[in-house]
Amino acid sequence: MPEPKPSSGGFTLVELMVVLVIIGLAATAVVLAMPERGGSLRSEAVRLAARAGAARDQAILESRTTALNIGPGGYEIARRESGQWRIEARHDWAESTAPEIGGSGSGSVRFDSTGLAEPAVIILRRGGRRAAIAISADGNVHVE
Repeated sequence: MPEPKPSSGGFTLVELMVVLVIIGLAATAVVLAMPERGGSLRSEAVRLAARAGAARDQAILESRTTALNIGPGGYEIARRESGQWRIEARHDWAESTAPEIGGSGSGSVRFDSTGLAEPAVIILRRGGRRAAIAISADGNVHVE
């Protein structure tokens, strides 16, 4: 008569190691797929370009000079009203974003009532990455 096999009531070491490897791979995929804190630098540049384009359109529609003011903490849209600048909107940079305009960390671009602008290139830097927003003399704005 054959001997009865001892009952196995657990997992083998190999089975346990395979499960741990699968969990590790899944965790790695999740970490790599997580978006950057504050969004990607490119998306921040696209947002800035869209808001600059909207400032240009606003200058044309209202026949008033509109300015895009860039600073180390963020940027703002202002328009000239009754001889004074009035801030329309203010937006902060995502954490650790550093702007550069004309070789400085701050500056402004003005759109006149016809949409023409002072040509400028706004460079955003974050963690070794770079994105540039070009504003041409005719007021066109695009991300490079």
